[in-house]
Amino acid sequence: MREAYDAFRQRRAEILVIGPEGPRRFKQVWDEQQYPFVGFADYKHTVADLYGQQVKLLKLGRMPAMLVVDRQGIIQFTHFGDDMADIPKNDQVLALLDRLNRLAETQDT
Repeated sequence: MREAYDAFRQRRAEILVIGPEGPRRFKQVWDEQQYPFVGFADYKHTVADLYGQQVKLLKLGRMPAMLVVDRQGIIQFTHFGDDMADIPKNDQVLALLDRLNRLAETQDT
């Protein structure tokens, strides 16, 4: 998502990464990787539990999850990965954002 961040921003989308690490470790990783998007530590799993993100100990912990939330705060898309590499492709998410933006524009008129 880092490589396509500008494409996400052009679609008026913001990426929010929620990590399982504690605040210090999360900040260290964030600073090392120089991610351009927003992130925060969810080491108590409050947000993960709220949205049903799975933890699989045999697969190294918390599985990837992606939720797309529209401007009204309604979840329009969810994907819960089965392993650490199971995440939607950027072009799929960008196409979804394009559809949501078109829908929002027709509702605004």
